[in-house]
Order: sequence, then C-alpha cells, then structure tokens
Amino acid sequence: MDHRALIASIPPEAKDSLQQRSNAAGLKHLAAYGIVLAGTSACIALRVPLWLLFILPQGILLVFLFTLSHECTHKTPFRSGWLNDVIGHLVSIPIALPFTWFRYFHLAHHKWTNHPEKDPELGGKPRPGNWRDLLIYLSGWPYWTGMAKVLMQNAFGRINAPYLPARQHHAMRIEARLLLVLYVLVGLSLLYSSVLFWLWILPVLIAQPFLRLYLLAEHGLCPSVANMLENSRTTFTNRIVRFLAWNMPYHAEHHAFPNVPFHRLPALHRWTQAHLKTTSDGYSKFAGDYTRALKS
Repeated sequence: MDHRALIASIPPEAKDSLQQRSNAAGLKHLAAYGIVLAGTSACIALRVPLWLLFILPQGILLVFLFTLSHECTHKTPFRSGWLNDVIGHLVSIPIALPFTWFRYFHLAHHKWTNHPEKDPELGGKPRPGNWRDLLIYLSGWPYWTGMAKVLMQNAFGRINAPYLPARQHHAMRIEARLLLVLYVLVGLSLLYSSVLFWLWILPVLIAQPFLRLYLLAEHGLCPSVANMLENSRTTFTNRIVRFLAWNMPYHAEHHAFPNVPFHRLPALHRWTQAHLKTTSDGYSKFAGDYTRALKS
C-alpha cells in the first residue's frame, strides 16, 4: 500500500481529527522550547560556573529552530495563519533561512521528494557518498555558503528557480535585503561586544553536525520512488529529540499527509506504522548504516 492508498483508507472523521490545528498546542510547545533556550542563554550571558558547557546545548536549540520554520511553511503548528507566518519569519533569523523563499523551496521538495533531478534539496547532486563529502556536509559549510548565495541572489540578482512563483519575487527581495542588513549590523556589533558571538554565532556553528545528521536521516539511503512511505524515513527516537524536532522524526508520516500538525503526528503514526517501508531504530543506528554504505 502506498501513501495515497493509505490516506484514502483513513475514515473521514479520523482524517478530520488528524488535521486539527491548535494555537494552544503550538504555543505550549513553543513556550517550553523558549524556556529551555532562555535558560541556556542566561547561563552563557551570566557566565555561570562551567558556562562554556552550555554553548553546545544552546547551539542545538538554535539550529533545531529549522524544524519549527519548516513546520510553519506548512502552516500547521498553529491554527492562526498569521501566527505561522510571524513565527516562521522570526525563528528563521538565527539560521539565515529566508522564510518566504524556503516555503516554496520546501513545497517543491514535497512534490519531488528524492527525485535525483527535480528535488531542490538534492540540487541535482547525490547525498554524500564518501567520508570527505560526509564530513564537509556535517560541518554545515554547504548550508552556510548556500544560504549566503540565496540571500545575495534574492536581494540583488535573478530569482529564477521554477518553483519560486513570480508573485512572490518582490517579497523575497525585500526579505533578503532586510536579513542582509540585520546580519551586517550583527557583524558590526561584534566590534563592541562579544555577547552575540557566544550566544548565537559560535553555538550555531558548532551544533551544525547534529542538525545535519538529523536531516540526512529524513531521506538518506531512501529509494527514489513516488511512495512517501518508502522515500522518507521514520526514525524511532526519544522524547527529547522529538521535542527538539517538533515530532518530525515521524517523517514518512509527515510526507504522506503534510496537513497533519506536529502534535497529531503520533496519532497518524498509529495508522501508518504497519505500512512504513523505511525506518531506523534511532539516529545512531542510521549513522552506522549510512557510514557503512560510504565509499572508501
């Protein structure tokens, strides 16, 4: 059974329940996330004993804001559309991800998941196939250079990717220019204070491998087929990772039925679990499988 047949088999009342968005659920999760992030930030800013040990957790919390930005592109974390847009734009700032651009980039990824030529996440290139390419990928260097290129092209160049609608080009230009101005101001602020270096810049740089491995597991080693239960991986993991990633380790479920908000994905999993084709028992297991498949 492929994902279309599976979703069609779910009774209408259950399908409606699965798609119920909730401001309360989204804000509760966001508040808990914000409290943890505020705690690590305070420990660094106040230089508590062993404060350097909080830099990695700070970075992990910051880079995993990507998963909330991702959810906001689908307008599912919150019931109110404007709230999805506002939060999506705000949480994208620390990771240099232009939200309007990303929305259409990501929708194209859903349309062409794992297609070697058409999936924009692949960009016509295979995923890392040897140790050198994997280490470069995990460092985050391709991401940062790629986002710098996107920002510059959107701000001053041509926006010509086929999945970017012309009606949004102006918004993408304004968004990119505002982000570039903000990052220039941040750079200038470092001449007077190192606070943002310790609270933001260093943490997001050193935490990249954790996010990159998580993202690699979503579709790495998955076949290039149309069935979302096969071309996307569900990774069985602990509550901490599911919290950080807004339940996106249920990734095959998300691709099979993108209208389901994060807090309903465990319920959707109960419908899909017998039909999943690609799964891993944790990210360590996936990492082991992936590295064993690398060319020497």
